[in-house]
Amino acid sequence: MPAIRTALLEISFLDVGPRQGPVIFLIHGWPDDIRAWFKVAPYLNAAGFRTIIPYLRGFGLTRFLATDTTRDGRGIALAQDVIDLADALGISDFFVAGHDWGARAAYLLAALFPSRVHKIAAMALAFQPRGEFPIPSFPQARLFWYQWFMCTEGGAAAVKRDPVGFSKLQWDTWSPAGWYDEEEFFKTAESFRNPDWAAVTLHGYRSRFLPEPIDHRYDDLQRRMSGIALLSTPTLVINGASDSCDPPSSFEEGDHNFVAGYELLTLDGMGHFPSREAPETVAKALIRHFRK
Repeated sequence: MPAIRTALLEISFLDVGPRQGPVIFLIHGWPDDIRAWFKVAPYLNAAGFRTIIPYLRGFGLTRFLATDTTRDGRGIALAQDVIDLADALGISDFFVAGHDWGARAAYLLAALFPSRVHKIAAMALAFQPRGEFPIPSFPQARLFWYQWFMCTEGGAAAVKRDPVGFSKLQWDTWSPAGWYDEEEFFKTAESFRNPDWAAVTLHGYRSRFLPEPIDHRYDDLQRRMSGIALLSTPTLVINGASDSCDPPSSFEEGDHNFVAGYELLTLDGMGHFPSREAPETVAKALIRHFRK
């Protein structure tokens, strides 16, 4: 698998499809890895798109170059990693499709780098204006139990001890029962054995609500994002009608934040992992969106 060094990371990624085709960065979510796109990418490649699928920081084969770099898991850092990878590959403009954490990165890329990102598609996560994390309603807070769990010292220690078991609990509860097979989960879970997975995971969630150390190289991007409530990039959002983490109510009235086109596609019977649960449907929707 190819890997490229940026200022902070050695990013491992797949690069498949026609070399001169339009580029789609496919960004995986949490807790997941590049396998989330394995059944979607071939459709995109056959349709003429070049797909680049990186392991996020802290996942799989991607590694930090220095031991003293803050293991910052904020979306702003993930978005900059995509820009750094695109720069290293000599790609000036592109599309982005992201799931979960990858969806957050897609929204942030559209907000902060609109001249480089033509269109985005986001799955299983709604846009958060100004990059804010307000305390959710009581029903949503109940679904977000795992976030509060990680904000306790005992919970954080438990995640460090058993990242695979913690991740499997999300797979077991975020989508209808029986949606995945055990072998596929455990192949994916190899990515959660990355030495920085727990640190990046914990930082990504704890920094939303606690005063965690941050990497100040992202301060300017974070400041800029704090003033952005509207996106001017055409956006497709795909969610599952049976998602038990980010239910359909999460996406109500989301169109008010998009000024250049917004489409919401809700998949009946699907949960939190659309690219895995309905890969052909997702692929066809992406092709239609990115070809328009």
